Order: sequence, then C-alpha cells, then structure tokens
Amino acid sequence: MKKNKTYNMFMLLLLSFVMLTTTLQAQQESQFTQYMYNTVSINPAYAGNRGSLSLLGLYRNQWVGLDGAPETMNFTAHSPIGVRGVGLGIGFTSDKIGPSSESIVSADFSYTINFSEKIQLSFGIKGGISLMDINPNKLLIYNPNDYNLEFNSSSSPIIGLGFFLHSEDWYLGVSSPNLLETEYYDDIQVSTASEKSHLYFTGGYIFTMSPIIKFKPALMVKAVTGAPLAIDVSANMLFYDQLTLGLAYRFDAAVSALAGFQINDNIMIGYAYDYDTTELGNYNNGSHEIFLRFELGTRFKAKVNPRFF
Repeated sequence: MKKNKTYNMFMLLLLSFVMLTTTLQAQQESQFTQYMYNTVSINPAYAGNRGSLSLLGLYRNQWVGLDGAPETMNFTAHSPIGVRGVGLGIGFTSDKIGPSSESIVSADFSYTINFSEKIQLSFGIKGGISLMDINPNKLLIYNPNDYNLEFNSSSSPIIGLGFFLHSEDWYLGVSSPNLLETEYYDDIQVSTASEKSHLYFTGGYIFTMSPIIKFKPALMVKAVTGAPLAIDVSANMLFYDQLTLGLAYRFDAAVSALAGFQINDNIMIGYAYDYDTTELGNYNNGSHEIFLRFELGTRFKAKVNPRFF
C-alpha cells in the first residue's frame, strides 16, 4: 500500500510538472556535451546523489573562430549532509554570447526516498538569481546616437524543479532549471528579448560487458517553446573504471568525441570536441569543452560512489 501511494504521488507530481513547463513560453540555455558529469546543473534532484562532496568546474568555448560566439564557465558543488535523504548544492554559471553576458548563482535542495529495494527516487528544488548585462559597445552600430542601444543590466529570480529515478544500472530524469519566463528590455517597445522555461528529459543504462568494460548509452532531450527540439544521444565506454571514451550526436547540430580519465579516487578530468554539422560549421573551428571533477568521500561511505553516472 505504501509503495502504491508513493507511486501515485510521483506520477501526480510528474504530470503537474510537465503541464506547468509546457504552458510556459525562445532563447536556449547553455548546452553542455558532457552534461552527464554535471547533472545537478540541469536537475536539482541530483544534488547529493553521488554520496560524496562533489565539486566540478567546466569550461566551454563554442564555435571557435566566430566573433561573439558563446563562452561558458560553470561550477557546481553538492553533497549529502548527513540528514537522511537530504542533499544540498550550489552552482555558478557565467555565459557570454555577443554583447550579452549572464551570471547565474543558484542553490539546490534534494530529498531521496527508497522507491523499492533497489530503486531510489529523488525530488529537487533549485533557487537563485540571474544577472544579465547587455553591452552595445561590442556591436557594430549604424547609429551610435540610438538611445535604445545603451548599456543595460537586469536581474531575475530562478526557480527550478526536478525528479531523478535511478538504480545502480540506469537512471531517468525530468527537470527544468528555471520555471520562470524572463523578459528583458520590457520598457523598450522596439526590442524585447526573453528567456523561456526549458524542460529536460535524461536517461541512460549501464551494460557490464566484462569485469573491465562498461558500456553506457544515454539520451538527453531539451524542449523549449519557439526553438527546435534538442536531442543528444551518446555512447560511452568505461575501461578499468578509469578511462572513458565516447561519441555523441546532437540531431541536426553536431557530432562529438568525448574522453575522460579518472586520475585517482578523487580527481577526474574530461574533454569533448564538437564538430558542427550545420552551415555554421563552415565558419568556425568547432567547440571545445573541458571539465575537472574533485570528490571527497563522506563519513557515510569510505569511498566515492563508483557509479558510471
């Protein structure tokens, strides 16, 4: 009876969440090829799920050689806190593209319950603030006296929600890092930019091919009103629990090569290269992404969780 109530509650919350995000109105959020190593940035329910203090820094330089191309830095830290089922996290993102720069500071809270003997379900909430700056001096302006083209700075709140269902071999997630729609330049009728709510679906499964090889296909779908559906499929091989090699494909956008190395129990480094398959690929030298993850085992576990996600 208890499991049935938990299942019904989960389905009700999930249905309400999907209905809420699909009714919101489209500027895309930052896209990471190696999102699977930094799940908490898109899903607050992941906070504390690695069973250790996990710190990750990621840098992405997109469309190298193209003036004003996106450049993103992201830092996250999350951990269980000793209260049964509770995880906390913090995050910071700096995103620059053309004349605009956005800084996001956020905090995450998650609560995990045992859905069954081997399956856990986590609920997560994200809160924070977004600071947006527009610098017209970075543009080629036809009329420098145009009063609409002035330095503009604004801020807006962030409220996100997520669910994460997993066992030791697979995971499913649905989330929105920010449920709120934000309008910029609202006081200038001729130019209004907006940020829309994004909905993420993630999933993956780990196949143990041999005692030294694991294979993980994974999927991420990102949806936002007014923009094409973004679908990422990836396949990663883990050798000796140390070396990761993989390929990824973003439909109608890019193909990627990924590599990661677990230096020791605490430190992992990773790199990804994207080749743009659109017309834009003729005008740039691809995208580069690198991350460094540092983890410390908690007093509840002698060693960092060895999960491949």
